[in-house]
Amino acid sequence: MNLFEKQANEFTRRHIGSNDTETRQMLSTIGIKTLDELINKAIPGSIRNPAPLLVTEPVSEAEYLELIREIASRNLVFKNNIGQGYYDTITPSVILRNVFENPGWYTQYTPYQAEISQGRLESLLNFQTMVSDLTGLPLANASLLDEGTAAAEAMIMFFNQKNRDHQHIGVPKFFVDQAIFRQTRDIITTRAEPLGIELVTGDYAKARIDESFFGAIVQYPNSEGNIPDYRTFIKKVQDAGAFVAMATDLLALTLLITPGELGADVAIGSAQRFGVPIGFGGPHAAFFAAKDEFKRAIPGRIIGVSVDSHGNRALRMALQTREQHIKREKATSNICTAQALLANMAAMYAVYHGPQGLKDIATRINILSHSLSEGLRDLGFVITHEYFFDTIRVEVDQPEKIRFIAEGCNLNFHYGDKDSICISIGESTSQRDILDILSVFSTYSEQDESAILFDYELQDENIPVTVRRNSTFMSHPVFNTHHSETEMMRYLKSLENKDLSLNTSMIPLGSCTMKLNAASELIPVSWPEFSKIHPFAPAFQWNGYQKMILELESWLSTITGFAATSLQPNSGAQGEYAGLLTIRSYHKAHNQEHRQVMLIPISAHGTNPASAVMAGMKVVVVKSDDDGHIDIHDLKEKAIQYKDELAGLMVTYPSTHGVFEESIKDICQIIHDNGGLVYMDGANMNAQVGLTSPGFIGADVCHLNLHKTFAIPHGGGGPGMGPICVNEKLKPYLPGHWTSPDKTGTGAVSAARYGSASILLISYAYIKMLGSSGIRLATVYAILNANYMKSRLESYYPILYTGPNNTCAHEFIVDLRPFKNQAGIEAEDVAKRLMDYGFHAPTLSFPVPGTMMIEPTESEDKSELDRFCDAMIAIYHEIQDIITGKQDKNDNPLKNAPHTQFVITSDEWNHSYGREKAAFPLPYTRSNKFWPSIGRVNNTYGDRNLICTCEPVSSYADSVVV
Repeated sequence: MNLFEKQANEFTRRHIGSNDTETRQMLSTIGIKTLDELINKAIPGSIRNPAPLLVTEPVSEAEYLELIREIASRNLVFKNNIGQGYYDTITPSVILRNVFENPGWYTQYTPYQAEISQGRLESLLNFQTMVSDLTGLPLANASLLDEGTAAAEAMIMFFNQKNRDHQHIGVPKFFVDQAIFRQTRDIITTRAEPLGIELVTGDYAKARIDESFFGAIVQYPNSEGNIPDYRTFIKKVQDAGAFVAMATDLLALTLLITPGELGADVAIGSAQRFGVPIGFGGPHAAFFAAKDEFKRAIPGRIIGVSVDSHGNRALRMALQTREQHIKREKATSNICTAQALLANMAAMYAVYHGPQGLKDIATRINILSHSLSEGLRDLGFVITHEYFFDTIRVEVDQPEKIRFIAEGCNLNFHYGDKDSICISIGESTSQRDILDILSVFSTYSEQDESAILFDYELQDENIPVTVRRNSTFMSHPVFNTHHSETEMMRYLKSLENKDLSLNTSMIPLGSCTMKLNAASELIPVSWPEFSKIHPFAPAFQWNGYQKMILELESWLSTITGFAATSLQPNSGAQGEYAGLLTIRSYHKAHNQEHRQVMLIPISAHGTNPASAVMAGMKVVVVKSDDDGHIDIHDLKEKAIQYKDELAGLMVTYPSTHGVFEESIKDICQIIHDNGGLVYMDGANMNAQVGLTSPGFIGADVCHLNLHKTFAIPHGGGGPGMGPICVNEKLKPYLPGHWTSPDKTGTGAVSAARYGSASILLISYAYIKMLGSSGIRLATVYAILNANYMKSRLESYYPILYTGPNNTCAHEFIVDLRPFKNQAGIEAEDVAKRLMDYGFHAPTLSFPVPGTMMIEPTESEDKSELDRFCDAMIAIYHEIQDIITGKQDKNDNPLKNAPHTQFVITSDEWNHSYGREKAAFPLPYTRSNKFWPSIGRVNNTYGDRNLICTCEPVSSYADSVVV
């Protein structure tokens, strides 16, 4: 390799952790001479694709940034007055730099280990408090994927409340007001059909609601900007025994009476305009607030307040037994990834501006909207609605003529009807912009520009007196303290310091693939040419996005061995759902709609059965054999048993146990022979890229977790992307969207056509900079690192499952169950003790209770792998000390872990082991110590005393006696 080739491949050397010397050392420990020998032992020859992967040539980081700058220049940044759920906003620089662009925030994992996640948990609690206060409802979750899917979740929650038995639906109808956003209506339609929900669409004011309805949804303000008073309608629905959801706008609610005060059961919407860029559709945090009676049914994660082992305030995810990980096909939803990073941004926007600041922004928007409406009236135009917050509907004879003039002035409006247009005002709209808009209409009507008065005294004139807000909101000190940049910067840093992220140490979570999220991949996401494009902008304005999207779709199709890709699903679980819908649509198109049985291995991730139920399918569980593999005999027996009803199989490959099952091709053939299709879960694609593929193996459709294999950051629980790839026969059934000229056979699954489009740039960069050879090598090193760690640890811990050559794939399972009887030590004790060693625990008790699933990824170097192995070996010896009696069975470093700085420096120390043993168990912890901010969380106390909003300040200081 000459110097120029070396430069082109520089990103591969920077993405993959270990160098050639370390590679040889790791291979020696495994007892293998070459990487090729390892791959030949780990991956069955029957599924190895001998053809080279041909995707793209690698480029250097500098060259990539030049290339993506040229692509960005193809996007045209117009002033966006389109609205419809997406609005221009201003991201405060202190939040942009210290949250959105900060690896201390975007590389965190979902806060399942609460003791080292207190910073982002506090921020998410702030988000819930903000949403609860603004909506006037007592319970809010920590964000959902987008407004449209949040509305669908509300519908399904209501449906489940009224129809416990989906086989015998007694209350089938759901009312949808005609003035909700188009994308929301489309998603509701997609979600309703598989479940047998009957949608009734119309004007809420004329709706006839009876006992056959389980719920209704309205928009407030609605899609035309009007602000109806829904009190009478809400009462009518509830008198019929049904529930009401209101899709609403958090910024508008600083001026409008709350959904809670109007009597609504649920409020949903998007927090995008709280400082989160439009980004061609996402990612944006949706919100979901509800009455307290729904606390065990509400979808998504809820952050709750509890106490730790010392009686101090502690935050954690509450009521986790609702989630699909535990309830599987009986879960409230299939949601796994949400939008935590964006929820944190929105929460910090509220913290930074405070209640008065938010109200000032809303009032400015309302004043500008009012001034625009008066100026248009002076020009002779009719404004349809008397009342509005930020959006006005203007009646015009020739909308296309307006469009031509407006686009010539770099202005975008919403052209929804043939005789009108809608204009939405955002935070970034200026007085000058209002004059520019009026100029468009004066040109259209061939008049001189009218005079305009920005009358600050008329700020409430176009909001009905009956729905003006009088209640206070966001009175907690957190929203009234950090308003200077200095205060805000320090607050953000104080929270970041409480969290372990990838800039602290490796996060070896099996099935979650916490790999490097390189800075060069992320930089362009903040550029205005990508961040300021509206998802409903005309196609000529996003040629750059189009080039990137088409290339990425082609690359992902090639990598998976399939014919086509849809980038629309904006989470892995939503990708599962979309993949199952393509299977459902295929069977329906072939007059096989009765095929509704989905076979799912018992070891599958909990989202699999939850997604299947959401797609209207019946789950039949397939057993595992003693080696953890799919029981072929049981699979074949059930495939034959349900031959006439079989829709397909959901299978993860390599298996959830981290093994390449040799029978996978036979498994696919059995399903095909019995009329079904094979859906392959892409959670473990990190072990396939460049070596084999779902298409080569025999699957029909797979989803990809771009936030795992393809380097999109996890962001503390989101954003995620879960595109699906399909073979030729399923290509016609990919998700459609109303903005797409080639709308297909399956309905929309996300609000925007390309889901969270702006973060697709990250995966595009990952593939482009690594190139074909680099992404294959990343897979090889993921397998090498896992096998190296397995080799180091198997002398101390039982390894639960391996392949025929005693190899694993990219992850492996350590069995901790023997220690429970021997020493009273459980997997949770090991997880908490790892915090004292500076590490996040691997995946705990999944897929097998009492175990840890370890995945190092390709990005960690040998020294980091060794530090983690050294920690696990040291913990093994600590357990042996308990077994031999050197340590007390109840008072030992594992049972008392994690040890906080406060505990270590306390005047009192009543333990049988020393402080040094507790806090500095290995030499490396002395030079780079990460301190857990709280002791072990009491989860039971938190669920019994559910508090999901910020408490009074006194509670932060007072200890709680448990």
